[in-house]
Amino acid sequence: MMLLKDILYKVSIEAVSGTTAVAVNAVHFDSRKVALNDVFVAIRGTVSDGHDYIEKAVNQGALAIVCEEFPEVMVNGVTYIQVADTHSALAFMAANYYENPSFNLKLVGVTGTNGKTTVATLLAQMFEKAGYKVGLISTVKILVGDTVYPATHTTPDSLTINKYLQLMNEEGVEYCFMEVSSHGIDQKRTEGLKFAGGIFTNLSHDHLDYHKTFAAYRDVKKSFFDNLPKDAFALVNVDDKNGLVMLQNTKATKKTYALKSYADYTAKILENQFSGLLLKIDDQEVWTRLIGDFNAYNLLAIYATAELLGLETLESLQLLSQLESVSGRFQYVISDTKVTVVVDYAHTPDALLNVLETINSIRTKNENLITVVGCGGNRDAAKRPVMASIAAEKSDTVIFTSDNPRDEDPQLIIDQMEEGVDAVNFKKTVSVLDRKQAIKTACQMAMPNDIILIAGKGHETYQEIKGVRTDFDDYKIVQELLKKLEK
Repeated sequence: MMLLKDILYKVSIEAVSGTTAVAVNAVHFDSRKVALNDVFVAIRGTVSDGHDYIEKAVNQGALAIVCEEFPEVMVNGVTYIQVADTHSALAFMAANYYENPSFNLKLVGVTGTNGKTTVATLLAQMFEKAGYKVGLISTVKILVGDTVYPATHTTPDSLTINKYLQLMNEEGVEYCFMEVSSHGIDQKRTEGLKFAGGIFTNLSHDHLDYHKTFAAYRDVKKSFFDNLPKDAFALVNVDDKNGLVMLQNTKATKKTYALKSYADYTAKILENQFSGLLLKIDDQEVWTRLIGDFNAYNLLAIYATAELLGLETLESLQLLSQLESVSGRFQYVISDTKVTVVVDYAHTPDALLNVLETINSIRTKNENLITVVGCGGNRDAAKRPVMASIAAEKSDTVIFTSDNPRDEDPQLIIDQMEEGVDAVNFKKTVSVLDRKQAIKTACQMAMPNDIILIAGKGHETYQEIKGVRTDFDDYKIVQELLKKLEK
């Protein structure tokens, strides 16, 4: 049990009804989890408003309510705290409740449209290889030392983040690498955390269904760097025109990386093949198993971060060469008939363009490139025709199919994609609604030495249709199909 007044430390309070000198059991923002002597924080979400559930929380035994406006009926013996922003209040309360675990390790946040998962995951892999106990909070998984937990969001809610950070403290974790999404920043999930550093990868069209404008999306990312402490570092990609914007108001030590511009950390691609990349970093050559220009940026960010966190240059380069690709990020398999299949999470126009340009820069052009791609439902619809246009422009054949249609009609999503395809490229395209059938069609079309790209879902092991999730793993499915076709 902890005193309510201690849990409210650093929370900006506007009014109090009752006493904060009471011991509370737990903090919740989901009224269904509230039990006797808990605190309920009423969060305004995109789907529902926690203020509508205050009465329910009180009936279930809540001892205190944190809200943006007091309810009309206030129950005697219950403490009501009014705050300007319950998202922010929850973040500080979560940190206090779990005894501010981010202060007991070095927490590094990675933000940007593409590359977050790769950079965060490979940093964890690198520091583990260097002999440290590490933590990871990512889209793919949450890692606490040797224990793996499933991930549900790119950036979890404040309570979940702090719960895992406290577990990391208990396990003696020294470094934690965390994906920081624009949703997470905007909803204040990272407030109350102490970051040792922040990394900006790049910025391109994504999540405009949520942020409405690109400027708003950019400024949310920027606010993460604005709030970094003085003793942290802010590392940004200055080949992206938004890189320097991130540094404008930060108090952190400013550091830059680039492949094409002048920067604190630079690299040059010497070789780019399906077997890997040969890079020149700080006048040292290093061979890595990762592929493509976009991974050259990711690797440079990882190298720079390792240096900023105190690893020696030679050790960093040696460890860089040992890193293995992340699940669903340019994962590839080569069949017995010499068909190369690449599975990638590319679900934004920029990410899809990067993957297709990487494949086109490696291939001989004597083979066909077949791309299987869809777009998610209940998400930014504006990118659908753009992604279709890129796929048709950069591939020899494109199969439009379902991604995670969620609550939308998958055929309507494909129709919106097809609107972006130029008339000259339309003959390259075909529509196969069922995703497994689309992948099978690509495998049947492929001749020896051809290349298939299956884009959009990457590491995901499910497909969501009408609110129901069924098992679906692009990488496993294509492996099974290739084996059957080879018999």
